[in-house]
Amino acid sequence: MRNGQVVVRHLLKVVGRMNPDLQQSDGGNKNRAANIVLIMLCMSFQPLAQTAIALFLPIIQDVLEISFSKAGTLSAVGIFVYALVQIPSGYLADRLGLKKIFFIGILGTTVLCFAFGLISTYWQALLNQALTGLFRAFLFASGLALLTGWFGPQRRATAMGLSPIGLFSGPLVMNFLGPSLESHFNWRFPFMSFASVGVLSAFAFLWFGRDSLQNGTGPKVRLGDVYQLFRFPFMWVCAVIQFVRLGVLNGLTFWLPSYLINERGFSLQTTGLILSIRLLIMAPSNIMGGYISDRLKNPTLVIGGSLVMIAITTALFVVVENRGLLVFLVYINALFIMLYFGPLFAAPVEKYGSHMTGTITGFSNFFANLGGFTFTYLLGLLKEETGFFKPGFYTLASACVVGLFFTIMLERIRRKETPT
Repeated sequence: MRNGQVVVRHLLKVVGRMNPDLQQSDGGNKNRAANIVLIMLCMSFQPLAQTAIALFLPIIQDVLEISFSKAGTLSAVGIFVYALVQIPSGYLADRLGLKKIFFIGILGTTVLCFAFGLISTYWQALLNQALTGLFRAFLFASGLALLTGWFGPQRRATAMGLSPIGLFSGPLVMNFLGPSLESHFNWRFPFMSFASVGVLSAFAFLWFGRDSLQNGTGPKVRLGDVYQLFRFPFMWVCAVIQFVRLGVLNGLTFWLPSYLINERGFSLQTTGLILSIRLLIMAPSNIMGGYISDRLKNPTLVIGGSLVMIAITTALFVVVENRGLLVFLVYINALFIMLYFGPLFAAPVEKYGSHMTGTITGFSNFFANLGGFTFTYLLGLLKEETGFFKPGFYTLASACVVGLFFTIMLERIRRKETPT
């Protein structure tokens, strides 16, 4: 407990130093930093069930007696529902209050994660993940807006880059501890035990969490504002890049464990360790990408450079024979795969106003999750048809090249148009 308190105090100091806007007073700094840490804690449970399903997928396939294509639908259906609800959830967060929508999202997500540990048929699992997608959408858009509200306008990309630290911390712990828990108990225990902590965290946020002073200060978002977003070429170009971003990320996150275990011969324990280190690399890269973007005021440079490196490393996954070199490529890929998260989300918010953060985030994440749904299901289908992951990984690399082309278009639009 004493060590835990030291860690928390250190994290509060780090968050405070990262954000000069929090330095007005010691009490205010601690209060705001504590809220940021609490938000990040709750966000850590958002992708937990998806991480556990990917990690234990070979076991779950045997228990539920399902093929690779059906296994892919367990991720795809949740992503599809998650995508459909992105814009409505962002709009509701801006209209009804971020804290309320965020609490509903975290509570529903963690309760359903617990329930997945009780399923016994494929259709139960499919329904569970569809409902999970609904509540994850409430959690993400409102959580991202809550975080950015505690940072100044000049630190927006940094703030958005900070959010994945929360999103990755839960999966990191799951990948690290999950295999041991499964070997001592069974595959269901990690779902139920982690989810129980998540439910407690949801109520801790309800009782102690606060909205920032910046949230809710701008004009109320109207439905007409949502429709207007679909008329802007800038938003459509961002949407294509988002489609590629999460399509590649989700495709690799969901199928990489199966690739390492089934085709490259790694054990479940070794795979869990590799994925834990991968997440340790991914988490700080978000902040680094946001910081570079804010300092250079050039988000497209970060976005384009990341896509080039992701394309190269993803294609090499199925080319290299040496397992040590493969692991090294996984880590290089991890460094860049989330580097451009903050810059890509911050660019439209900077252009169209922070009062629409939830709505704009929902718009961007809608198309991102269409990509996540498409590529996750497609990789499973290609594996089913060909017997190998190679065609799927080459498809992801090709998508990055398409994303790079649209990044060039985005830079041209930014040069022609002055942000409002």
